[in-house]
Amino acid sequence: MKFADFHAGQVIEAGPYVLTEAELLQFARAYDPQWFHTDAQAAADSPFGGLIASGWHTCSIAMRLVVEAALAGSESFASPGLEHVRWPNPVRPGDALRLVADVIEVRRSEKRPTLGILRWRWRLFNQRELMVLDAGVTSLFKLKPADQATESGDRT
Repeated sequence: MKFADFHAGQVIEAGPYVLTEAELLQFARAYDPQWFHTDAQAAADSPFGGLIASGWHTCSIAMRLVVEAALAGSESFASPGLEHVRWPNPVRPGDALRLVADVIEVRRSEKRPTLGILRWRWRLFNQRELMVLDAGVTSLFKLKPADQATESGDRT
């Protein structure tokens, strides 16, 4: 999608993405080697009752789904960060994750008119409809001078 295709109130959905145990272990061993992500036997005796994915892996899956559904081929080039990130329920091997991305704000920078700013909320749900990720995200878009005027004429 191009920046001009986004609008406040828009909902973008993608998925499912099925997380395998092998992938969960590979990511955890490389990037978040805590025992409840890497040791199935120890994790079975934990409060989680088994392996759970790293929250950062969950964020990475959301990023992949967002790129596939909305950012591939766009002018998106960076993000200044997250407003919040929460993992209200654990992700487990075999979970099928579905993305719901709610567009909150779409605007052009007043100071840099070739900069598009998109604020959105990314949520991932598993196959039981339990939310496993809630993130407030800002994405930046590099716009050409010809793209500076919006259909509404808003130049915020």
